[in-house]
Amino acid sequence: MPGTNRPTLRDALRTVPPIVLGAVALGGVIGSLARYGLLVAFPPQPGRFETATFLANAIGGLLIGALMVVVTDIAPDRRLLRPFLGAGVLGGFTTFSTFIVGVGRAVDAGAALLALAYATATIAAALAAAATGMWATRRLTARRRR
Repeated sequence: MPGTNRPTLRDALRTVPPIVLGAVALGGVIGSLARYGLLVAFPPQPGRFETATFLANAIGGLLIGALMVVVTDIAPDRRLLRPFLGAGVLGGFTTFSTFIVGVGRAVDAGAALLALAYATATIAAALAAAATGMWATRRLTARRRR
C-alpha cells in the first residue's frame, strides 16, 4: 500500500545474520534435492495420485513435528538448527505449492474426485504426521531422561 512505513524484504533481510541466511540456503539445497529424488522415483502423471509430493509433505510433516520438539524442548540453544533444518531442509523438501499444482492437474485431467481425495489426504496426512512426530519425539526423549 502506498504511504505505509512497512520495511521492505531487503530491509528485513539485513537484520538476519549472514550465517543464518547461509544455513537456510544450504538446507534448502539439500531439501530440494531430496524432493527431486522423490519426483524421479515417482514421476507425476496427469489424472493420477501424485505420490512424490504426497510423500514429501507427509514425511516432511513428521520431521517438522519432531524438529519443533527438539528446538523448543531439547536444544533451544542451537541457534542454527531451526533455520537449517526447519526453514532450509524441510522447507525445501515439503512443497505445498506443488501440491496445489497437482490438485489443478487432476482437475484439468477431468479427475475432480481424485483432486478432492488428493487434497484432503495430503493435508490430513501432513497434519497427522506433524502431530505424530511431536508425540513420538516427546515419548522418546522422555524415556531417555529417566
